[in-house]
Amino acid sequence: MRILLVEDDQVLGEGIKTALDREGYQTDWLKSGLQAKQALLTEEFELVILDLGLPDIDGIDILKGARKSGLDIPILILTARDSVEDKITGLDTGADDYLIKPFELSELKARLRALGRRSHGHVDPVFKHGNITYNPASLEVTLEGKLIDLSRRETTLLAEFLNNPNRVLSKAKLEDVVYGWDIEVESNSIEVHVHHLRKKLYTEIIKTVRGVGYKLESYEK
Repeated sequence: MRILLVEDDQVLGEGIKTALDREGYQTDWLKSGLQAKQALLTEEFELVILDLGLPDIDGIDILKGARKSGLDIPILILTARDSVEDKITGLDTGADDYLIKPFELSELKARLRALGRRSHGHVDPVFKHGNITYNPASLEVTLEGKLIDLSRRETTLLAEFLNNPNRVLSKAKLEDVVYGWDIEVESNSIEVHVHHLRKKLYTEIIKTVRGVGYKLESYEK
């Protein structure tokens, strides 16, 4: 899952990004409201963590603009504004959740998992696809009950396919999810990760749609 983190505090931003990257998320971190507004117009994210007290634009204005433009992805407000009125304003403006600073990273991660499930129509906290299961809380993947050893990026890629079982995902989209902005991507990186998933799980799990991208296939054995 690709997340946009909008937070101007250097220490907090670094801590959140590091923690979420370890969980298999691809976290793109911005410190400016203007940059965030532009990114939301030009990039594709699956969830936003939005600080309200930004140095240039109030986070509520970014939230209003996102909803006015029709952006319907989950947005979690992260702020020190803890009055009931502030919470009501944030939620009524279009936020999906509201977390007060200071907070525990474990709670933030749990809230993100819940928002991710709801946005993809999942009720069960564990993803299941045929004989494959994926637990976002533990990052464990099993095939027919056997634990499969995947790298962090392989896990991130598999999670994206499981989140979108009926969609053809372009190579560019998958590169954004797996790498984000921070890393220069080799031209065949996604092909390599797909090859490893096929080898570690089963050959037919991911179908290549020539000229378009990749699609998760049903499990048949």
